[in-house]
Amino acid sequence: MNILVIEDNRDIHDNLVEFLQLKGHQVEGALDGLSGLHLAATKPFDAIILDIMLPGIDGNRICHSLRQHSRSDVTILMLSARDTLEDRLVGFSAGADDYVTKPFAMTEVLARLEAIVTRRLGQGNRVLSVADLRFDLDTLEVSRGGIPLKLNPTHLKLLELLMRRSPHLVQRKELEQALWGSDMPKGGSLRSNIHILRRTLDGAFDTELLHTVHGLGYKICTAQAAAS
Repeated sequence: MNILVIEDNRDIHDNLVEFLQLKGHQVEGALDGLSGLHLAATKPFDAIILDIMLPGIDGNRICHSLRQHSRSDVTILMLSARDTLEDRLVGFSAGADDYVTKPFAMTEVLARLEAIVTRRLGQGNRVLSVADLRFDLDTLEVSRGGIPLKLNPTHLKLLELLMRRSPHLVQRKELEQALWGSDMPKGGSLRSNIHILRRTLDGAFDTELLHTVHGLGYKICTAQAAAS
């Protein structure tokens, strides 16, 4: 998952970020409400861990803004030292998916996030599509224009991350971390895998979907989206 942590307590923030990264997730963090809201509104995340008591703008207002103004359906799990029923109801009313009170176990936070995301995927969002490219996450079948494409596990993982983030850029470092974690190979391993993936996705077709943003990373999208 691509996760945003918005938490002003430096120790809690850093511990959550480190724990989630060790579990193989891509994580960004913010230590105040305004920075967190900006990241949440401008970048695609699978889930947000959101503290309520934040400087600048509190978590309830951030959650309400994302739901009402940005029309975001990202999974939001709220953290708070407030544990009354009224406090929890306010959080749910703002649009939170779940609510965890402090102190908490990080394993529980991750388990709750994964449960929510899994349920949502089970509600019919198990096929990724960009233009005429389709990826069935249950069967691992990939096709373009109805023509089956054969990919190995490394390229399937690359493709899933790129399609989930389409039409946005995925940075090289994030792709490398997702594929190899701390055991990153030397040399041009990512470049060579991208080359093979591009040849498979685009080689027999008139239009390209896999685009390179030189010096930054890659994205899967139509030519019109790539130019914007």
